Amino acid sequence: MAAGLLVALPGMALAAKPGYLHVNESVEINASPAKVWSLVKDWNGLHKWHPAFSNTEIKSGVNNKVGAFRTLTMTDGGKFDEELLGFSEKKKLYSYQIVGDSPLPVADYQSSIQVKSGKAKGTSVLVWKGKFKRKIADNPPAGQDDAGTKKAIIGAYQAGLQNVKKLAEAK
Repeated sequence: MAAGLLVALPGMALAAKPGYLHVNESVEINASPAKVWSLVKDWNGLHKWHPAFSNTEIKSGVNNKVGAFRTLTMTDGGKFDEELLGFSEKKKLYSYQIVGDSPLPVADYQSSIQVKSGKAKGTSVLVWKGKFKRKIADNPPAGQDDAGTKKAIIGAYQAGLQNVKKLAEAK
């Protein structure tokens, strides 16, 4: 029996459910925190600053109020819903989660966006953090394992962060 367990253990490790993955991306912006916050604080306006989205629509609740639900439409037509978990004008911070399924390779996704003061006067740091699991728990195909899932989210965050930087510094 012990020999059977030793043979089975490597296979059992492959079947283990994925743990949480964490991504923390940021960008320094040559614009005031107030200016950067004005670009990103509209929870119903993601499509105005993130190039992967063509529309954002409040489905229920009130924009920028905890408990609001929004439907995001990606430029490729994919749609999914999110719920606003927290919003602080004072801290220039909001947090949210994906509700239900999404075209993204993630499950149990929660995220936050915050604008902080930069090191130099009149500059900002825009921070986007996420916590999630990979969508395909058992034997994920190449690119949808932990490393591939993190890479996809980092790419999505950076696309948004770099566009906010471009918008904030252009005006």
